[in-house]
Amino acid sequence: MLMNLTSTHIRRLFARVAFGISLALVALAARPASATKKQDLDAVAGAYAQTAEPDTPLSFYPQQGKLWMESERQMPASLRAIGDDEFQTENNVRFRFEKLPAGWSVTRIAPDGGSITLMRVGDVEHHLFHQYERSEAMIPMRDGVRLHAVILMPTDMHEPLPILLTRTPYGVSGLTPAAFIASQPQLARDGYIRVEEDIRGRYGSEGRFRMMHPLADHSNPKATDESTDAYDTVAWLVKNLPGNNGRVGVMGISYPGFLTTMAGIDPNPAVKAISPQAPMIDVWRGDDFFHNGAFRQTYGYDYGIMLESSKENVVLDDYGKDASGQPVDGYKFFLERGSFAQDVAQSGVKQKLPTWQDFLNHPAYDEVWRARGVEYHLNSVAVPTLTVGGYYDQEDMWGPQEEYKRLEPHDTNHENFLVLGPWRHGSWSGTTRHIGALQYGAAIGEQYREQIEARFFAHYLKDQTGFTLEDTASFQTGSNTWKYYSHFPPPASRMTDFCLGADRELHEGSGCAPGDVAYVSDPANPVPYRHRPIQPTYGKGSQWYTWMVEDQRFVTGRSDVAAWRMPLNHDLTITGEVFADLFARTTGSDGDFVVKLIDQYPDDDPDPAMRGYQLMTNMEILRGRYRKSFDHPEAITPGKTTEFRWSLHDVDHVFRKGHTLMVEVQSSWFPLYDRNPQTFVPNIMTAPASAYQRATVTIVSDPKYPSRLLLPVMP
Repeated sequence: MLMNLTSTHIRRLFARVAFGISLALVALAARPASATKKQDLDAVAGAYAQTAEPDTPLSFYPQQGKLWMESERQMPASLRAIGDDEFQTENNVRFRFEKLPAGWSVTRIAPDGGSITLMRVGDVEHHLFHQYERSEAMIPMRDGVRLHAVILMPTDMHEPLPILLTRTPYGVSGLTPAAFIASQPQLARDGYIRVEEDIRGRYGSEGRFRMMHPLADHSNPKATDESTDAYDTVAWLVKNLPGNNGRVGVMGISYPGFLTTMAGIDPNPAVKAISPQAPMIDVWRGDDFFHNGAFRQTYGYDYGIMLESSKENVVLDDYGKDASGQPVDGYKFFLERGSFAQDVAQSGVKQKLPTWQDFLNHPAYDEVWRARGVEYHLNSVAVPTLTVGGYYDQEDMWGPQEEYKRLEPHDTNHENFLVLGPWRHGSWSGTTRHIGALQYGAAIGEQYREQIEARFFAHYLKDQTGFTLEDTASFQTGSNTWKYYSHFPPPASRMTDFCLGADRELHEGSGCAPGDVAYVSDPANPVPYRHRPIQPTYGKGSQWYTWMVEDQRFVTGRSDVAAWRMPLNHDLTITGEVFADLFARTTGSDGDFVVKLIDQYPDDDPDPAMRGYQLMTNMEILRGRYRKSFDHPEAITPGKTTEFRWSLHDVDHVFRKGHTLMVEVQSSWFPLYDRNPQTFVPNIMTAPASAYQRATVTIVSDPKYPSRLLLPVMP
């Protein structure tokens, strides 16, 4: 739902990316004395980059007696000399040059002391920067409510230009020419009239905010929702902005991705292309707040406070301090509170947050949540649609995959496009070669933006050639190559059984050792979903962003995590949707089931950082009470072998020869998801402490009850 906090935080992130830095890094040890003098600027001129991130060079060059710098995402700026070898920006960032045996280096020193050293990698690189005039407007909606927008109008381009619109709940006041260039350099250079708008009830806009506003009855001309607000916004922009060509593209990531999808439902005729990126499509079935009925406790708690306790974002920096003054571990914080009702009661939040009340009063998939399900309205490809998603999206992985699937049967004009990559939430907007320890080998986000996104909008908004995507582009991990498919999943993939044997071995087909594998699930000691301590979702130093690529060895040895393995003597490629189909018994009357598909790297892997690494490729939870129906929960009969089947989502991955295919099953994933009491109660949100009981969970595997994973294997 949120890429990396507010729009301001997003733009700060991109500014850091432009410099190729990480403020978390500590200054390196002392270096040799510098040979640079203030008057010898030519000596240090060149492009500088980190070794690990060579795709974001920062260029320094002399101009009019001063040292200047720029990058792909950084407008040219002059530096002030503060020493023989040191220069400073207006915001007190320092750059220290040194002559090393390997060549010139520059150390960037942030005001807080964090630093990173870049090496000179080539000649100065200059970039195109358009000039933009910034203005603001209050745009009237059909019911009289006015929405606040910021407009960037190019002043050095004189042909009619299309409008590129983003609507957001995260604030638009930070949109400036520099911010546009920092966050979307390709589009900023291509030339668009850029508009960002605060949605109803947020920041500078009037009206009342409703979380993921349900679609209204569009036969009623007075009804309003995010679709009608987009329609009215576009109508005003086309009429009132001089020099536009009458075409509008809409794009956004996360919550703005949902808003982009809504702009494509009963769209304004001027909308000619949309790109919903990581759109939240259904927050109960698979996006932000629930997955298959299991409540995402930390996220629901943190995000509710952030978006509904004020008209502007309120970010939790910590969960309080312990007796020693250290931040409280989120695992301990939520474990001590118990149910979500206790979270609310002890939160200190005085007002009743609407979404918190929905969590408490509507735990099942009733009309409150179904009314917010965008998938039920995706009945036509009304405008060309480029949907983007990440295989490691910690917030909205399900949304883009579901949107594409819902639109695909209606794609009569071949205008439904999909891009998937091994990205975390929104990270395709950055320029990097890795996520956590997972190395891509190339800056695939930049490749996507240059070769697909920019060409998509240029084609449909400017009639330019070059957009050649037939249907789906997927960056396949393991092989680290882009794959292009006429449909996703590709027709060549075949669903193949991999059964879970009683001997803890995984077998292709049905030849597993019959028998049982059991473990004890204890709500008092749930399995953590990432390394502790667990920080608030968007708090300082949070590891939320990359938890899906964390090495799973930190929990594999637990007695309440069952594991199966299959060493590979050949490459195994799986492309498409993965399913879990478990037959299990439990001594409880309710329970959760978590399945993780893992690529275990060999101990002699060429990359030392990946030796023995257990990398999840697919993972998902199912709340047992919803195994038959999401809207009518049903208790599990204790001791009865019961089937639990659910999707682990799409993947495109090569398990290499010498690696081990691995499956883990567990019954808690805390505090990402609230604990299941493992006794059936009417509402887990209000479960009393006495309801939380240990349960023995038994995974059954025999010809009658073949517990298995179904993998889409490519020939």
